[in-house]
Amino acid sequence: MSLKPSATIRYTAMRLGIFVGCLVLVAVFVRLGWVPAGLGDANFAWIVLLALVLSAPLSFVLLRKQRDEMSAQISGRVAGAKQKLAENRGQEDAADDAARVA
Repeated sequence: MSLKPSATIRYTAMRLGIFVGCLVLVAVFVRLGWVPAGLGDANFAWIVLLALVLSAPLSFVLLRKQRDEMSAQISGRVAGAKQKLAENRGQEDAADDAARVA
């Protein structure tokens, strides 16, 4: 068994890290007055929304390699599941054919 973490977990953790970094950065910029604050009590929602908008393209560009690894890992698992399903169908068909002949 490999000690390497799952590509999906690694990608998700890195994506979350980029979001948290953007959240902190946006909060600091709002606090310093470099970015306009939200209206009324919506300041926190504004900061989260702005962090999401900033982190999405950053994640898309910076995490391309991890996303490709995750995709390959998921594709391999799906192909294995399809193969097992086809093998099970074949066994079921063989048993059904044997029962009909007998």
